[in-house]
Order: sequence, then C-alpha cells, then structure tokens
Amino acid sequence: MTRTILINDRDISKQKALYYNVLEAQKRAIESVRAGIKAAKVDSAARDYITQEGYDEFFGHGTGHGVGLAVHEKPVVSWRSKEDIRENMVFTIEPGIYLPGFGGVRIEDMVIARRNKAEVLTSLPKKLKIIGV
Repeated sequence: MTRTILINDRDISKQKALYYNVLEAQKRAIESVRAGIKAAKVDSAARDYITQEGYDEFFGHGTGHGVGLAVHEKPVVSWRSKEDIRENMVFTIEPGIYLPGFGGVRIEDMVIARRNKAEVLTSLPKKLKIIGV
C-alpha cells in the first residue's frame, strides 16, 4: 500500500494535478477488475487515462502485481501480460506518474478479484494530504 503526501513549501498546483490524475487512473483500474478480465485490460484502464492526460511516457511500470507468499507474484498487471484475472486473486493496483527532476506520485491498494468487481483490501484514505514546513 502506497500513498503520496505533498509538502506545501511553494506552488504545488502541478503536484496536485499529478495526484488527482493518478487517483483517477487507479479508480478506473479498480473499477475494471472482475474475474475473467485480462490483466492487460486492467492495466489499460489506468494507462489509457494517464495517456489521455499527456503523461504516457512517465508511467513506465505496470499497474500492479500479485501478492501472496512473495512480494511480487502473478498476475502481472501490465500491458505485456497475457494472464487472465481469476476469482480470488489478490494483487495490487498501483499506477504512477514520475517526472524526471520534478517528482512523482503513486497510489497503491491491494484488491481481491471477485466475480463482478474488485474488493479493496487496504483501507488508508486516499484524500490528498498536504503538510507544511
């Protein structure tokens, strides 16, 4: 589970915009999850939104990965994946945008695939937290 916190020591409007873009991409990916969907389609739900917002070249990793006995397992939720999501698979949904020399945003939750939807297993709020210096 990953959250991004902003430090309010200058104009942070661009950081806020990145955060809300990633949040929307994650929401779309989570909403796409169901048993039987291709893992690449879940990735596409996040990646297509990030691309639409103009950040495609700054989202280099996959959208998620399985979690079980090891930290990174199948399914690999990526544009390269050929795997199907099966009912009761547990995996992360963690899109991110990373701008060289500027910073990045990642929002990650763990989900379990149910027949018709994802059940989010993590519970830390995703409301953007901004702290002062």
